[in-house]
Amino acid sequence: MPVWREIDLSHEEEFNEEQKARREYATLMKVCVDDAKRILEEKGMPEYQSDVVNIALTLFRKRASHVTYLKDNKCRDKFVSMLRGAPVKQQVAKTQHKEQAVKQKIAVKPIAV
Repeated sequence: MPVWREIDLSHEEEFNEEQKARREYATLMKVCVDDAKRILEEKGMPEYQSDVVNIALTLFRKRASHVTYLKDNKCRDKFVSMLRGAPVKQQVAKTQHKEQAVKQKIAVKPIAV
């Protein structure tokens, strides 16, 4: 029978993940505004400010929810490292590499409309 172990991020780890997300929010919102303008332009619709903002907010909320994924991923890495006995630092490096790849995909991935 498996043994249940609660995996929590330390306050510092959680704070670091939140700070990382906050640093990216401004850039992400600018990308979302640009994407919203492009969507309206591609569809031949007028770029009313309220429409751009509404579309951008929708895109932003979806993309920003990725923060929860990052925190969950961090917990998963801690759990896996506990099982394997591997140092957490090795797992963190792998997670950071994955996060960078995801950021690059978000920045250049065209939006399907």
